[in-house]
Amino acid sequence: MAAPRRRRPARSGGPAPARRSAEPGPVLELELEVERIAHGGIAVAHHDGRVVFVADAIPGELVRAHVVDAGRERFWRAETVEVLRASPDRRAHVWPEASVDRAPERRAGGAEFGHILMPRQRALKADVLRDALARFGGVEADVDVEPVAAALAPGVDEDAGTGWRTRVRLHVAADGTVGPYAARSHTVVPVASLPLAVPELAAIAPLDRTFPGARWIDLVAPSGGRPEAVVRRHEPRGRDRERSAGRRAAAEARDAARPVVAEVVGDRRFAVDRDGFWQVHRGAAATLTRAVQELVDPDRFDPAAENHDLYGGVGLLAAAVGDRFGPSVRITTVEADARATLHAGENLAGWVGARAITGRVDGYLEELAGAADAARRGLRGATVVLDPPRSGAGRDVVDRLASLGPAQVVYVACDPVALARDVGLFRERGFELEALRAYDLFPNTHHVEAVARLAARV
Repeated sequence: MAAPRRRRPARSGGPAPARRSAEPGPVLELELEVERIAHGGIAVAHHDGRVVFVADAIPGELVRAHVVDAGRERFWRAETVEVLRASPDRRAHVWPEASVDRAPERRAGGAEFGHILMPRQRALKADVLRDALARFGGVEADVDVEPVAAALAPGVDEDAGTGWRTRVRLHVAADGTVGPYAARSHTVVPVASLPLAVPELAAIAPLDRTFPGARWIDLVAPSGGRPEAVVRRHEPRGRDRERSAGRRAAAEARDAARPVVAEVVGDRRFAVDRDGFWQVHRGAAATLTRAVQELVDPDRFDPAAENHDLYGGVGLLAAAVGDRFGPSVRITTVEADARATLHAGENLAGWVGARAITGRVDGYLEELAGAADAARRGLRGATVVLDPPRSGAGRDVVDRLASLGPAQVVYVACDPVALARDVGLFRERGFELEALRAYDLFPNTHHVEAVARLAARV
């Protein structure tokens, strides 16, 4: 949805993040007519025929901007420093420390859409998703980005897009100062508030304290337990580090001692490592559970087939399928993280037909494709839930999965370009996009979650 291993920013389909130079120099100032929003949440303008990516602007605005990277032939990067003609969708930023009124190097990162009214935010995300599917997937899709249902996210302010983050990472500067990174940099910015965080995390965030020697502070508010602030220290180096002979035993001991929390979705409780992957928005897990249940085509679903949940984590979406179609469903989760697989086995223990396998998805599918005919036929007629990391599934996984002939694939994606690329790959292998939903699981940021159903072309 969404610090954890699975939600790394994608590089495809948009410019790489800019890093501000530590060396001040002459400032090139431009007036820019803002045209559209690109993948990654950055606005697009033109100057003398050159593309300029400009932060903190809205399509239709006229802004004054400082160029921060003019070293590329094809495009420049700029920061808005003044809005000369504001969009009617501009509002006071929900996070004062991220406002355009601040110097760009002092603006808190992580809320790059916070100056935009919520309906326009969702419309812009839908534009990016539709454009990506057309350009990289070869399909025209009519999709709206839906807010999280209020009933699934108690306490979240839908109009402001605040109070939803159940996991927050604060970084620590060399002098012990705590705060988020400034946008597009690794500079820690002191802040007095965390408006995107759920209230119980905002209440315990140590924003007015210093932590010399710490690396970062993780704030965690599991739905089935108490909120915590966890201080991460620097690991010792050199001779103080574990010797290779004892590293495996030490790692196993650390694994055994990892704190485990409970996350509640409907009537189910899921065990998950406190530091492991879980959806960040308070209502995200319930939203995706409902979305997967609705997008699985019941006419194609066979409870006795070798149904799969690939990149299955702790079993959230496997449970969604089981709860939709009954406890006799056969379903296998495949997840590279051994700890997550351990929890998935526990979380799905009530189903006779459920199992959890630790392994890389590409390797697992390769082994399955190379199995005897009887084993391979088991995937035909199966439903596969695919929830890859932000970079997407990629060609190898799509090719191997498509060759095994599942009846339908329900693809959960947190990056529109990665989804669109994989839709295009599926289409090359004879699968078509049949249904698509999109959800605003990351309000006040450019991120959007989508759930798609693909099935073999008839």
